[in-house]
Amino acid sequence: MNTRPVIESSNNPVALSASFNQDASCFTVALDSGFLFTSDPCQLRDSRDFNAGLGAVKMIGKSNVMALIGGGKQPRYPQTNVIIWDDLKRALVAKIPLLTTVRGVQLSRKYIVVALQNSIRVYNFSKKPDLWAAFETADNPLGLCCIGTKILVFPGRTPGQVQIVELETRNVSIIPAHSSSLRALDISQDGEVLATASENGTLVRVFATSNCARIAELRRGVDPAFIYSVSFSPGGQLLAVTSDKSTLHIFDIPHPSKPPRSEMPNNHRRLNSMGSGGEEADTSQKWGILGRIPLLPRVFSDIYSFASVHFEIGDEQLYGAASALNSAESGFRPPKGIIGWVSDDTIIVIGAGRDARWEKFVIREGEDGKRICKREGWKRYLGVN
Repeated sequence: MNTRPVIESSNNPVALSASFNQDASCFTVALDSGFLFTSDPCQLRDSRDFNAGLGAVKMIGKSNVMALIGGGKQPRYPQTNVIIWDDLKRALVAKIPLLTTVRGVQLSRKYIVVALQNSIRVYNFSKKPDLWAAFETADNPLGLCCIGTKILVFPGRTPGQVQIVELETRNVSIIPAHSSSLRALDISQDGEVLATASENGTLVRVFATSNCARIAELRRGVDPAFIYSVSFSPGGQLLAVTSDKSTLHIFDIPHPSKPPRSEMPNNHRRLNSMGSGGEEADTSQKWGILGRIPLLPRVFSDIYSFASVHFEIGDEQLYGAASALNSAESGFRPPKGIIGWVSDDTIIVIGAGRDARWEKFVIREGEDGKRICKREGWKRYLGVN
């Protein structure tokens, strides 16, 4: 555990983590004193003061049931426990004790998924949660896992691999997604498409979950970066990516069971399988005809985002207490660039820390007919009313 003294003033609130519910209509914020949850527009919906810290709060839709993990300088609960909290009753209704620190948690109507450093444990959602299944993973300090209605996705036993579990049959598929450890992953709302990013942070790969085939490879940039978040739009045909470069990228992606997105008035071609744009070059192929010349470096043929925009990270220091979602060896750095899609053309990006911000971005057509992404508003949400 990090034992360095806390240098921030206790009078200044610090958001230890922030996360969206499934449709991004609300987000929850874990604080050193409790939690709050807000919505779009960024308005405080409610707050709870436990006089003790939470490292993470996860909602199920807009229900009153949440999962809590202790965190901060004085954790409300042990960081080896997952607490199921009924906010209507304002009471603990279930507790899952673990042997090691919880790195992440995800909820569905049927399951509670707990990510530990080297395993994923799945529990049936009930007043007395019982273990449904357990899976070994490579080191997973970020607690990566995603659950949909039909599948569960998390890191494999080898760095860079992804495991897909069919919830009905428990069948497991393995995807060798990257050669280095995973940093981010997400599945579309229909569960048909998976996106992954590695610790290198230059490429995002997209897979069909039905057959584990890679259907697109997207280039964020050439320089390595720490990917904060990858997130599918509600329709599953756009992907947003944020990183420590303080840039939000928006990509077109193919969908295994949907026709290509309608062409814009300027006849932009959309991306299809593995980045082929048909007879005409796709507009996201940055280097145009150079991408068709054989033997050139792959950066010339990779698929780039059709729009990008700056978002705020702020200059956040390391805090002296670790969040339940992060390793404590080097202190806790608040998560940033967390993406939530309100609709297929509206994105919310939130961050934790002392400079905790809510930013709203809208995709629309620019004066030249090309799609652009513009920031429409922002707010420091700690202390909003």
